[in-house]
Amino acid sequence: MAVHSFFFFALLLFVLLTGCSGGASDRTEYAYVAAPEAQLRDRVTTLYNNTGVVHNGERLKILEHLPNKRFVRVRSPRGEEGWIQERYLADQRTFDDFQRLTDRYKDAPSQAAAVTRNSVNMHALPGRKTGYLTQLPENQKIDLLERKSVDKNAPAPQAKDADEDSPEAADAKSDQPAIMEDWWLARDSQSHVGWVLGRMVFVDVPIDVAQYAEGQRIVAFFKLDDVQDEDKKVPEYLVLLTENKDGLPFDFNQVRVFSWNARKHRYETAYRERDLDGMLPARLGQQNFDKEGTLRTFTLRLKDDSGVEHEQLYKFNPPIVRKVYAPGEEPPPRTHHKRHG
Repeated sequence: MAVHSFFFFALLLFVLLTGCSGGASDRTEYAYVAAPEAQLRDRVTTLYNNTGVVHNGERLKILEHLPNKRFVRVRSPRGEEGWIQERYLADQRTFDDFQRLTDRYKDAPSQAAAVTRNSVNMHALPGRKTGYLTQLPENQKIDLLERKSVDKNAPAPQAKDADEDSPEAADAKSDQPAIMEDWWLARDSQSHVGWVLGRMVFVDVPIDVAQYAEGQRIVAFFKLDDVQDEDKKVPEYLVLLTENKDGLPFDFNQVRVFSWNARKHRYETAYRERDLDGMLPARLGQQNFDKEGTLRTFTLRLKDDSGVEHEQLYKFNPPIVRKVYAPGEEPPPRTHHKRHG
């Protein structure tokens, strides 16, 4: 009897172990279409027939991998099956990264309106070798939210559980010199959020204001209010500028406020401050100032000479701009900014 019990439990343990190992190997794998659209093909040869069309963002079930990993066989949500190049697909991790960006930044205030120069990929992380999911067409309007500078020659990021001391990680490290370039976190009209290469977009500043940039790069602008000029209203702007180069350790180093002279029908500089070490985002607001009443305000994030970050509040009583300090507050040490050549 004891012998029969032993064999019964041994058989049960074997079934459980083999069942668990089989479940892990049979785990369903998915990928997401990272191109505007792509064709499915019935075979991986020069001559083939189309078996379906898949579109950006669609989830595809992976059915088979080729050994060289250039093609995978997939099934679309409509049941179409066929082979597709892996370069048209994003993995689950990239898709999840995009979902987190969208959830975090869906209500973030825009720092500038911009337009794409050409078709441009939206990446999950800033960098040329990071995963992407969405491709924006040329002349697409987007909101710019945040800026980061990264090395153009940086290797592809390693998986979170990768061993940084492994031979694979060592081989991935680039021995090329660092070339820094700017990337912008952008949000499109469908609320997709991702990182785009800075040189592939331009800030869509009204030409009447952009002409006063004086060779500087406008990185952010905000409408403060409107001024009545005869039968029309003209906006007045807060504009943040920087040197015309990538890779700087600050987002902006100059602030200007452009007010509208209704008598002369032109913009004039109501306020200018240079040599700043400013970081986005900037914030607009309103506040009551007793006799002056409720005024428009803006808040800038600035660093002093010691690198300590603080917020500076400004009030706008057209056409006058003034810094606002709390009772007993001392102005922070002045930042004497060096040009980055």
